[in-house]
Amino acid sequence: MAEKNDASPGAVIQTRWMEVAVGLLIALLGLLAVVDSHRVGAAWAEDGPQSGYFPNIIGWILIACGLWVAFQQARRWRQDGAKVFVTLQDFKPVLAMVLPTIGYVILIGLIGIYVSSIIFIAGFMLFQGKYRWLPTLLISVSVPVALFVLFEIWFLVPLPKGPVEHLLGY
Repeated sequence: MAEKNDASPGAVIQTRWMEVAVGLLIALLGLLAVVDSHRVGAAWAEDGPQSGYFPNIIGWILIACGLWVAFQQARRWRQDGAKVFVTLQDFKPVLAMVLPTIGYVILIGLIGIYVSSIIFIAGFMLFQGKYRWLPTLLISVSVPVALFVLFEIWFLVPLPKGPVEHLLGY
């Protein structure tokens, strides 16, 4: 893919901001690893390393690498100019997948995984796949029913349920 150099009106995110954000995110994840490793013990004990010893080392490496990425980008801030990481036109297909998925996760908490899955699968089949109603209904209902039988009945693994499942006695 050719790299875009101009901050066009459709630009959503510039490359330099994305590189700084990713570097800081990596450093933050490293900090989380360091803090948690100290919670469980990150020292060298008489019988060897405690359980957080090696995660502590990895955390410090992540912090150093993340800060290095952010520092490198800050150093060449003016050189990179306004290279575009993604335009609005390029980002629309990503949003078409991410936003329904976020809605699906929210619905799982409200109405359970099975009914949410019916809505999610049907929505994708109708609006993204342009399927007709009959195959959409068959697939969007049969997949959650099959998963219900597999997890709830055969494996006895309870998944998040909503009011519909409670009305059916589960």
